[in-house]
Amino acid sequence: MDVVVAGSHGLIGSALVADLVARGHGVRRLVRRGSESSGVAESSGAAQSSGAAETAGPSDVRHVPWDPRTGELDPAAVDGADAVVNLAGAGIGDHRWTPAYKQKLLGSRTTTTSLLARTIARLDDPPVLVNASAVGAYGDRGDEVLTEASERGDDFLAGLVKAWESATAPAADAGARVVWLRSGIVLAPSGGALGRLLPLLRLGVGGPLGSGRQWWSWITLTDEVAAIRHVIGADVRGPVNAVAPEPTTNRDLTRALAQALYRPAALKVPTFALRIALGQFAGDLVASQRVVPAVLSRTGFTWTHAAPEEAARWVVGH
Repeated sequence: MDVVVAGSHGLIGSALVADLVARGHGVRRLVRRGSESSGVAESSGAAQSSGAAETAGPSDVRHVPWDPRTGELDPAAVDGADAVVNLAGAGIGDHRWTPAYKQKLLGSRTTTTSLLARTIARLDDPPVLVNASAVGAYGDRGDEVLTEASERGDDFLAGLVKAWESATAPAADAGARVVWLRSGIVLAPSGGALGRLLPLLRLGVGGPLGSGRQWWSWITLTDEVAAIRHVIGADVRGPVNAVAPEPTTNRDLTRALAQALYRPAALKVPTFALRIALGQFAGDLVASQRVVPAVLSRTGFTWTHAAPEEAARWVVGH
């Protein structure tokens, strides 16, 4: 299998590339031309005239230059691939949601997605497009059980996800199979959603966020990567909830992590304090989304970490 990956240097992208390489698959990493932030050392050889990838590094990993800002992506760079996995986008929790950063969140997703979708649409034999998305599509829904068939929410994140997913339309209209991978909170030993919470829990000074009663739909990084591989091969299209089969409350997930660390988790972080520290993004942390993975379950996906206790032990290294 040959897979093109955009956003290949983030938490999920790095893990996906490593997993694909370990399984003997070919990978084409899309690298912004002249971007020092990509963390990639371009091959010193002369670029091919087609603009396609150069061999760089071990195994079948190649670097493909592109520039979403200028619309630069040679179709040859994705032609012949089995799948394009788009994980590109500015971090939701990396900055306070100022009007300028909201525009960055939107633009960083729709610009890259639109360019990939238009490029795929030009190919005679288009690959499957697996486009990152989020359970934020459903908004704050309390205790309601949410599947891929549930209605969208109406807050900022739901609108962001709608625009993000809509940007894939050129590929779908051209006959490509398009999957919107609506990921929950991705749990990992470092980085990601737990990047700020885990150090506090290790010190014994962490605890639930807000009331702690809000539902958090989560998935471990291991299962997130496996879900991407699964939807590449499975006969699915449209929204796919990439979450564990057991959504849990923020309080219970925090407690499971603290117990795995042999630490208490009694210090609540009140909602007003979150809003002072994080601004509007705090609303996403205390939003309740009880999302279940109906499509993954129906198509035979198997989780490595199905329960929060299993996930917590993996995250802390037990």
